[in-house]
Amino acid sequence: MSITEGSPSRPRGRNETEEERADRMWGELIQEVRVAQMGVQILFGFLLTVVFTPTYRTLEDTDQTIYIVTVVLGAAATGALIGPVSLHRLVSGRRVKPQAVTWASRLTFVGLVLLLATMTCSLLLILRVATHNPYVPWLVTAVLVWYLLCWYALPLWTRHHHTSR
Repeated sequence: MSITEGSPSRPRGRNETEEERADRMWGELIQEVRVAQMGVQILFGFLLTVVFTPTYRTLEDTDQTIYIVTVVLGAAATGALIGPVSLHRLVSGRRVKPQAVTWASRLTFVGLVLLLATMTCSLLLILRVATHNPYVPWLVTAVLVWYLLCWYALPLWTRHHHTSR
């Protein structure tokens, strides 16, 4: 029997109260958000500067539209990933941490989906401008599939195969 399977003499999981569980989950969530926030804020900051470069004015209408969509997605991702911090600050001390963890988790998930869209659109724009080759959509699709595998498929597979029933 592997260490992850548990045994009849030793139950799986933690012996913690709802508040202790919420505290632990909050700490874990905030660490996850810090990683995602860093990425989205760097990407969003870079995107904000593009419009002020001389090259922006020479972009085709399609590329300018992709840029605008990408900036809006980046702004939305930033908002969703900063949301848990604001949520915590506004409800701190109100004895609603379990509910705050639930909502912060949902905001983080939405932020990650928006970050996925922002990164995909950014890659599309950069490769269209840099190469003008017809293989760009295929390359972007391949990277998108990679993101989906890393961010969603593997975690969901792990959740399905390693969660106790």
